Amino acid sequence: MTRRPASEPPGWRIEPFGERALLVTLGDRLDLVVNAQARRLAAAVEAHRAVDPRLGRAVAAAVSVLVPFDALSLGSPEAAQLVAELAMTVQAEARSGGADTASGRAGTDGAVTNGARLPIEIEVHYGGRDGPDLPAVADAHGVSPDDIIELHAGSTWTALFLGFAPGFAYLGPLPPDLATARRANPRERVPAGSVAIGGDQTAVYPFELPGGWQLIGRTEATMWDIARARPNLLAPGDLVRFVPIR
Repeated sequence: MTRRPASEPPGWRIEPFGERALLVTLGDRLDLVVNAQARRLAAAVEAHRAVDPRLGRAVAAAVSVLVPFDALSLGSPEAAQLVAELAMTVQAEARSGGADTASGRAGTDGAVTNGARLPIEIEVHYGGRDGPDLPAVADAHGVSPDDIIELHAGSTWTALFLGFAPGFAYLGPLPPDLATARRANPRERVPAGSVAIGGDQTAVYPFELPGGWQLIGRTEATMWDIARARPNLLAPGDLVRFVPIR
């Protein structure tokens, strides 16, 4: 039986992830509030590391946080209790309104104007050779390709987390009338800059990569550039708008 920390936050689970890490699960479905809390927890762990290097760099995903720890100096139960205390603080701050969790903007950096974050705009050429799956996505929802473009470009999406490849940001969550299952047969090569939909998330492929997401367009934006101060164009918590170009 897995020993759970005494002060585990209500509704959250803290469990061993191998012998040198813990997995904190904050929810069972994609939600902007939960995602923002996951990023805040990762930031709290990072701040704690300044005084206690026994914890490693936390990695936030959509609704979970992976927290490595030094198993030579910290046992799993002690690490779980420490992380639980940080998690309780994050959860309490969220309940008291100390973070903009409703908008998914907590724990991020970037341009701010009058307390509101500015979306990063990404120009996209939709359809044609750049978006060969756009007609199939439209057919899956019983609408026209122009309707899909309007839905995709008409909303502001949140960068939920990074993964799969450097600079690959999972954006969303997409509403049911836009969310589309991945392709039955993945492509061996997806062109760099391809804008795609996979389930209830959308993303831009930073490089030429294999992939099974539905390709609806392409952008010339560089998603990853090691010469930049921040190599990744998008960071977790950033807001994104896609701008159609002809």
